[in-house]
Amino acid sequence: MELKKILVVDDEAPLREILQRGLTQMGGYCVEVAQNGQEAIDKMEREIFDLILTDLMMPEMDGMELLKIIKGTRPDLPVIMMTAYGSIDTAVEAMKIGANDYITKPVDLRDLMLRISKVHQENLLLQENRLLRQEVRKKFQFSNIIGKSRKMQDVFTLIEKVAPSNSTVIIYGGSGTGKELVAKAIHYHSPRAEHPFIPFNCSAIPETLVESELFGHMKGAFTGAVQTKKGLFEEANGGTLFLDEIATLLPSVQVKLLRVLQEKEVMKIGSTERTKIDVRMIAATNEDLEANMKKGKFREDLFYRLHVFPIFLPDLKDRKEDIPLLAYHFLDLYAKEARKEIKGISKEAMDLLLDYAWPGNVRELENAIERAVIMAEGELLVPQDLPKDLAEGTSFLIRRGVKERKSLDEIKAEYILQILKETNGNKKIAADILKVNPRTLYRFEKKERFKESF
Repeated sequence: MELKKILVVDDEAPLREILQRGLTQMGGYCVEVAQNGQEAIDKMEREIFDLILTDLMMPEMDGMELLKIIKGTRPDLPVIMMTAYGSIDTAVEAMKIGANDYITKPVDLRDLMLRISKVHQENLLLQENRLLRQEVRKKFQFSNIIGKSRKMQDVFTLIEKVAPSNSTVIIYGGSGTGKELVAKAIHYHSPRAEHPFIPFNCSAIPETLVESELFGHMKGAFTGAVQTKKGLFEEANGGTLFLDEIATLLPSVQVKLLRVLQEKEVMKIGSTERTKIDVRMIAATNEDLEANMKKGKFREDLFYRLHVFPIFLPDLKDRKEDIPLLAYHFLDLYAKEARKEIKGISKEAMDLLLDYAWPGNVRELENAIERAVIMAEGELLVPQDLPKDLAEGTSFLIRRGVKERKSLDEIKAEYILQILKETNGNKKIAADILKVNPRTLYRFEKKERFKESF
């Protein structure tokens, strides 16, 4: 956005004229003038200005009072103060309450032009950051996490309930189910939204460095510690720290993490001083943390400290009604990015998407659609555009079995359920297809209902 219109406020007519002529000729600005604070306010009510240049010492309403009025009505409007050498302390005070810069009299026009340009660029940067924050919030609102299935609607309800609180949250879900997206939704819907959201994958760096990353270290604490470093808990102060793959933490780190959660303070490696912190922690894992605890792989006290508010994310295969929504969302995204006019997905391609097991969950679906968009030559995505596993129409048993490493009994059960579904529950027809006695299917259904009750 170009800076076009400046209002100069000063009670000395000669200076007003010099500034008006100089800024017009040197900078090409449209410059209005006012001889006092009240006249400036009147002009601001009738016109829009991009920057105010005002004297600090004026009769009746001085520049400080004018500044307070401007910041109360248009806080984003840049203000530069003009002051004599004897009033520099007052000018510095003005900057504390919102002035963007000050310049001493007599005014050097070239210096003033540089200051105006600098203030304008800084103001543009602030506006850009503000817009980016708004976009981030919009992007990560839980209502924009795609899913119309009952299971995802239940997840949305949990996010809505827990976000305003300060409770520790642990998110369970397979790889690619969107655990970090849910963590961001919680953060950006919380009172901590203006503070940092810092994600950290506990398995992404060597185990020996995790402790230093989380808690920080002092200079000389170990070989390679050439300077004192803040840990992520301190970096996230006031905000949220998201620890993904928390099940991979070493027992020694688990002990320190427990202490941080209990005492709300951290101690850098090599230090004897503790630092108070105010951080909300959200953890995530694709493992059964309770089973790990019972096997002695995860501390019991830390498990219960983390397990305040668990959220379980379903696998994509368990919410198939969301697949078309997600597929079209990713299609729009990547078609726009690739500048391709793709109108939709063919029925045959959609059938493959719906029938696939998606061991990589939503992330795998996104990758599949991105590839399909790149490969597409027509107005619709067709089976040939999809990755090989989907396009070859691999058999149900292999896709649902080998891909997910299920046991033979699980594969048999899923296949029987699939046949019952295709025959609308007609056990006689299903028994003929499966080459079994219909009573076997009645016993199977009874056994499945018994398992579901638990």
